[in-house]
Amino acid sequence: MTDKSTGDPGKDARPVLLSGGNPRIAKADGDAPVRAYIAAMPGWKQDIGRRLDAIIARTVPDVKKAVRWNSPFYGVEGQGWFLNFHCFTKYVKVAFFNGVSLDPPPPGESKDEKVRYLNIHEGNLDEAQFSAWVEQASRLPGWSTS
Repeated sequence: MTDKSTGDPGKDARPVLLSGGNPRIAKADGDAPVRAYIAAMPGWKQDIGRRLDAIIARTVPDVKKAVRWNSPFYGVEGQGWFLNFHCFTKYVKVAFFNGVSLDPPPPGESKDEKVRYLNIHEGNLDEAQFSAWVEQASRLPGWSTS
């Protein structure tokens, strides 16, 4: 937290980790809150977060970023959000909001018929496939949230 009297961050300035090690980051738009989320990801998940963010930014140069519900969201202006990710105890879960339209679709099914998931375990990220899904997803209608 920040000491309001001095404006200096205190020694407990690191975000709280919620269930499964997911960082609690306030709702905000832009790259800075996403970077804060990634910096707070525990252990090997932080490297995955950095790699996901880099692939997304490289694949979609004008990507819009935000944190909503303690998760980084990525979208295209005027089209909505196309994916987010979230820390769980043993993996990082990527949600493609229109994932059923991707070729091939990501393996994880959802209660929402359009959403597909990718669970990334330690040392198990196929960067080429992820990049292909990001490229496809960024061209599809996304999900709207405020």
